[in-house]
Amino acid sequence: MEFKFGDASILIPPLHITLIAILIIFLLVRWSKQLETRRFTVFFYFMISASITPIFSRGTRDGVFELWIPLGFLVVIFYLFRSKRNHPSKMKASILGLSIAIYQLILQYNGTG
Repeated sequence: MEFKFGDASILIPPLHITLIAILIIFLLVRWSKQLETRRFTVFFYFMISASITPIFSRGTRDGVFELWIPLGFLVVIFYLFRSKRNHPSKMKASILGLSIAIYQLILQYNGTG
């Protein structure tokens, strides 16, 4: 969606992406209020869990094949299971990050990412 104001314009993502972003922010704020201290860490767990990384790359005649995994989620889950300060809000935020990572993987393999 584009709003023009003379020579300038504002570009807004599609409605479904905007609604999903609002829902994610609402959930993260709600879960961060459940923590007694260091409430901002829920956002870090989400952001790290949402990252994807290629672990294998091979050139072929058709192009380049890359194998992507949600490495951030694996790191966060390993850390949460090894840590003594495991809180359900942090786990929820990391699973929400995994869902965003899966969405990114789908976009990456469809060729739009």
